[in-house]
Amino acid sequence: MAEGTENEQVRELQARLRQLGHFHRSPTAFYGSMTAEAVSAFQKKQGLSATGEVDGGTWEKLTAASRKPTAGELRPATTNELDKPDARCMTGRVLCISKESRTLAWMIDGKVVSAMDVRFGSENTPTREGTFKADRKEREWESTLYHTSMPYSMFFSGGQAVHYSADFKARGYNGGSHGCVNVRDRERLSAVFGQVKVGDKVVVHW
Repeated sequence: MAEGTENEQVRELQARLRQLGHFHRSPTAFYGSMTAEAVSAFQKKQGLSATGEVDGGTWEKLTAASRKPTAGELRPATTNELDKPDARCMTGRVLCISKESRTLAWMIDGKVVSAMDVRFGSENTPTREGTFKADRKEREWESTLYHTSMPYSMFFSGGQAVHYSADFKARGYNGGSHGCVNVRDRERLSAVFGQVKVGDKVVVHW
C-alpha cells in the first residue's frame, strides 16, 4: 500500500495506526499524505526504514502491535477523536463538550453513551465555557435573534444551546455559530435529545 491506494485494507491500516496513536482522524480508506506520515512514524518506532509505504514486513509488525479493529473503529461515530473527559463529566448525566477536540460526548456515570462532532461560536460570538444545566428543550425552534432554524435545541446558557445545524452539515468547519454548539449528525442528536432531561449537566471545556 502506498499513497493513492484506496480500499478496505487501507481503512484497516488507518484504524490500527489510530489504536497506536499515529493516526488522528477517522479512517477514510484513502491512503494520502497523512497516512504516509503515520506509517513513517510507526516504521521509525519499529526500527524499520521509514518509507511511508506498507510492505509485508511493515504490515506484519503492525498487525502484531495492534488488534483487529472493531466495526466502530473502522467507521467511528465522530470524525474527530474524543478528548479525555473533563473531571466534571465523570459523574451523573452530562453533555460533555470539548472545544479542544470539537466533540460532544453524552455521558452517564462516566461512560460515553453517544458522541458527535460539534462546532462553536466565532471570535465575536464565542461559546461560553463552564458548568451549566440543560434548562430548556425545544424539538423545533427558530432563533429570535438570527432567524435560523435550531432543531433539537437543548439550552444551557441564556440563548446558547446544543442544536442541529444544517449549515454545519453542509459547510463543516468553514463556518461557525453565533455562540451555540452546532451538531451535524441529526439522527444521533435526535436520539440524545430524547434521553437528555431538563436539569442534566452541561460542561463546556478546553
